[in-house]
Amino acid sequence: MKDISFLINAFVDHSRGFTGNSAYVLLLERWLPADEMLRIARRNGVAETAFAVRNPSGSEADYSLRWFTPDIEMDLCGHATLATAFTIFTCTDFGKSGISFSSNSGILKASISGDVCTLDLPPRPASPSELPQQILDSLSIKPLEVFKARDYLLVYEDERDISGITIDRRLFDSVNIDPGGIAVTAPGHGCDFVSRFFTPQATILEDPVTGSAHCSLVPYWSRRLGKDELTACQLSQEGGTLFCLNTPDRVFVGGKAEVVKKTEINFG
Repeated sequence: MKDISFLINAFVDHSRGFTGNSAYVLLLERWLPADEMLRIARRNGVAETAFAVRNPSGSEADYSLRWFTPDIEMDLCGHATLATAFTIFTCTDFGKSGISFSSNSGILKASISGDVCTLDLPPRPASPSELPQQILDSLSIKPLEVFKARDYLLVYEDERDISGITIDRRLFDSVNIDPGGIAVTAPGHGCDFVSRFFTPQATILEDPVTGSAHCSLVPYWSRRLGKDELTACQLSQEGGTLFCLNTPDRVFVGGKAEVVKKTEINFG
């Protein structure tokens, strides 16, 4: 039996090179044991590896989907979901412009139009919160406001603050907020808002582009800016661009993607 692995860059900005967040997408004939999928994700060494299995005809969703970092299984990963949808749309004979996934976060949907793939995600509105003192002390620039949903959302005054933040990892890693992370965000200069995303105690400290964090970022900025359609930029070293739409019940996050590598694997 042959399974197929793709290395995909998601949320790329085609106006410049080497952008986006890399995800491995494994289209499997059947599920592997969880510890084997974690071992594969650890070996892949990217922020997320997605595993997808086609569901039987008549199922509630087209595919079942799971996500693994090099450390744990996640409940939701935006960029790896976009990468999986893009892979199925463009590299298989799926033949439709819309797809649904069953997952630990419920049914997720995605669509493709032109070169933009869009995720239909559950909103995670953030509420005012206190930040653990060790996290606060680890930040070179302190936030103006702190909110929390799954992730902490730290609001700053200006894009330059987001670009300039450094983290004392010794202090940062002393707090376990698994499975969430820290999104730092501010108004953007060439887009509506910018962000970066960090995860304590993770093998990969900074996530290049974080689709799932926008389940909280998009409702916040939509409310603050008074608009539902927003363009977001993530300011990691790789960077990425996200096209966002806020609705009362769902958050839509779109982006472009590209195939880096395709490999056939025989798991036996």
